[in-house]
Amino acid sequence: MFRINRQTDYAVRVVLALAKRPFGTRLSTADIGREMLIPAAFLARIVAELAQGGFIVTFPGREGGLQLARPAEEITLTEVVELMEGPLLLSECMLGEQTCPFEQACPVRRRWDGLQSVIAAELSRTKFSDLAQEVAGENRLNRRL
Repeated sequence: MFRINRQTDYAVRVVLALAKRPFGTRLSTADIGREMLIPAAFLARIVAELAQGGFIVTFPGREGGLQLARPAEEITLTEVVELMEGPLLLSECMLGEQTCPFEQACPVRRRWDGLQSVIAAELSRTKFSDLAQEVAGENRLNRRL
């Protein structure tokens, strides 16, 4: 089954928590963990990976915290997913490392290629600023109800 793993989901949540605030805003890891329901056991490792990947900047100390390394409109869902998961591949046959006797005429592989292209396009089109705006819009709607 194709599925995003839990650490990737949590990494997306960390970036989204920061994207919901004005660029340059710092949040503590504890605040992000509470807001996004991320267990502390996962959070430190995810923060380290996001920092190493250049998505967030960490500030130690009492007044420290996390902030986005660049504006949310410059960060796509593809970038965060690929940092955590590696390149998107729907099937082993798409790696090109193995020789498949049906490779040239395989109708299934053509479908995998097409489906992968659709998913990749959607992920790369999705910016964290868009996701943050969606959350803000949903929050405004829920307050009216």
